Amino acid sequence: MEQLRMIENELVPVYMTSSGEKVVYGTELHKVLEVKTLYKDWSERRLADVDAVGDEDYEVLLKNERNSKGGRPAKEHIIKLDVAKEMSMLEHSAKGKQVRRYFIQIEKKYRSGGPAEIPTGKQLMALAVLEAQKTIAEQNQAIERMRQKELFADAVAASSSSILIGELAKIIRQNGIDTGEKRLFQWMRQEGYLIRRNGTDYNMPTQRSMEMKLFEIRERTVTNPDGSIRITKTVLVTGKGQQYFINRFMQK
Repeated sequence: MEQLRMIENELVPVYMTSSGEKVVYGTELHKVLEVKTLYKDWSERRLADVDAVGDEDYEVLLKNERNSKGGRPAKEHIIKLDVAKEMSMLEHSAKGKQVRRYFIQIEKKYRSGGPAEIPTGKQLMALAVLEAQKTIAEQNQAIERMRQKELFADAVAASSSSILIGELAKIIRQNGIDTGEKRLFQWMRQEGYLIRRNGTDYNMPTQRSMEMKLFEIRERTVTNPDGSIRITKTVLVTGKGQQYFINRFMQK
């Protein structure tokens, strides 16, 4: 075994071999991570989890003392720093994140060759708190965006007036969705809300969308110059339909 020299001892003792490799003792890592599982079981499982290769990523040592049950001598592992970093991450705990961040700082320090200071335990915890606060702030922003969308949708639902599809396209566009009247008509046809086939029913609501009460058809009679009468049909989006389509676009 190569001679080990301790180079850092702020959180987990880190050693350097005579060949310049940074390593940790498995039992010391296990202790700092506050793992409840026995070291023997934990080390075997975690080394397998990270696909560590014996004599390449870690070295096995047999301790002089016997284990508590009088069996074979207990094992110790000398683990390369990058492998120890992966093992710490797999704990999915605050302590695991703290240790992993500590190892990263050590790697940066010795990679640059400069005298960069390794953060203390308190500094590492402060960094963890800052990251947690950033995550909470991002979540609050997402919640606020969703709340604004819900308020807008509720206001639409409370409206009893029906509007033209072109007006609905403007409302959707005002809320950050890039669409227009022609594209909205095309989308509604593709999604089966409006009739696609050419003919007198083109762009009229399908049976399904009428049953869902998304549209209403307003008819009016027009007298032609020759005295004949014709009926015109206008498709309007109901209040329920406005809420339905806005929700569909907001969820994209």
